[in-house]
Amino acid sequence: MVILLVGLVSCLAATTQTIAQPAFPALTGRVVDEARLLSAPKEAEITAKLEALEAATGDQLVVVTVNSLHDYEIEDYGYQLGRAWGIGAAETDSGVLLIVAPNERKVRIEVGYGLEPVLTDALSNQIIQTDILPPFREGGYERGITAGVDAIDTQLRLDPAEAQARAAAAEPTESEIPVMPAIIIAVIFILLFINMMRSAGGGRRRRGRKGGIDPILVWGAAEILSSVGRGGSSGGSSFGGFSGGGGSFGGGGASGGW
Repeated sequence: MVILLVGLVSCLAATTQTIAQPAFPALTGRVVDEARLLSAPKEAEITAKLEALEAATGDQLVVVTVNSLHDYEIEDYGYQLGRAWGIGAAETDSGVLLIVAPNERKVRIEVGYGLEPVLTDALSNQIIQTDILPPFREGGYERGITAGVDAIDTQLRLDPAEAQARAAAAEPTESEIPVMPAIIIAVIFILLFINMMRSAGGGRRRRGRKGGIDPILVWGAAEILSSVGRGGSSGGSSFGGFSGGGGSFGGGGASGGW
């Protein structure tokens, strides 16, 4: 019975990774303008700024505009894209994505694990609301993207203590959790509870078997939680002379719409 429960949870975890994964554009550079929102000079200008940022800090910031989110929420799309591309160094998870989906009128700042203390959900939301969305509402995509890049660039270049203090001062916003990992975690806890009840009942009927949570189920749950929380990225993608470093994402950041 316990093995069947572990198998069920494992199947659910595998399904979230394999079922209808979004079709991502190729990582062709630090700016991937699939939706054609940027002129060639502006793309070159932003690319140079992002190169300089990585040279100075080691942090990778990539701008991507997409024609479609393929019926995904931008939060789900964003962290999966960050993992698929492996943005940021594997050792520090120091990657950031600025994602713009003009057809769905959505924008997101997706933050790698390592940068969450300095580019918090609250500060990411503040950048979106203050710097990016006002130009977007007027059709000024280039201005909004440039303003967002500049705001993120400024934050990442600060001394770490100053950056954390500035992030802490930002107005709080609701934390955002990717939908599918949240469902998996909920299923795990439900199955743990069922197993605990089953073990408690079985302990009354059979001698020699103590009540409690079966260690096999605990191990299986821990493995799944680990893969949900930090898995999904390999060595990073490499196209056209630029590649991600294998960084991982867990849903940190913020989204907005106009």
